[in-house]
Amino acid sequence: MTEESADPRVALSLTPAQFPRHIAIIMDGNGRWAENRGWPRIRGHERGAQTVRTIVTHCAKLGIEALTLYSFSTENWKRPKEEVDFLMGLYVKYLIAERKTIMDNQVRFLHIGRRAGLPESVLAEMDQTVAMSRDNAGLKLCLALNYGARDEITDAVRDIAKDVKAGRLDPDEINESLVSNALYTAGLPDPDLMIRTANERRLSNFLLWQLSYAEIHVSEKLWPDFSTE
Repeated sequence: MTEESADPRVALSLTPAQFPRHIAIIMDGNGRWAENRGWPRIRGHERGAQTVRTIVTHCAKLGIEALTLYSFSTENWKRPKEEVDFLMGLYVKYLIAERKTIMDNQVRFLHIGRRAGLPESVLAEMDQTVAMSRDNAGLKLCLALNYGARDEITDAVRDIAKDVKAGRLDPDEINESLVSNALYTAGLPDPDLMIRTANERRLSNFLLWQLSYAEIHVSEKLWPDFSTE
């Protein structure tokens, strides 16, 4: 296979203008994937992390501007403590192990979600990955970790209200653009494609403002089985 034919953009016969600018993915089905095989749920999360690497690398090669992955919601804290602790450890492991992939593919890593409540170990590795990739000019990879869209909108409204109270903003100046710029995703285009795996058909408190005009694709595949095909 030649280097040119290995380029996924060539294989798809599409122009850059035909690709989505921002893809958002709800990665669902890790636990079910493991349970279907009689394995602990944590095995599904490990396999799902491998799928993340594949999808991130593929999107970077396609020239996609942004990819947002719904990794851990504010509701996920209700899961069994053993599973949550494993996931937090997996994030630390992933953030360290994937730095070479991130840098080799010029990926800029970003976090969206609330920092409060996340372990210091996760915050430290996340901050280091954000810092070292800050000048990368390729795919913007947004990890939605401890994220909830209602929290995001609430935080945005609170920040806007503070500006009004301080006299820095007139209420009549509040518009869609101002609200968008107060969200965690400020500076990114709204997703034009949202994918959810495992045949689930809910938004599950994910990017409720930003997905207003997105095309939604539901895949029957569980996340560990999801591929670039």
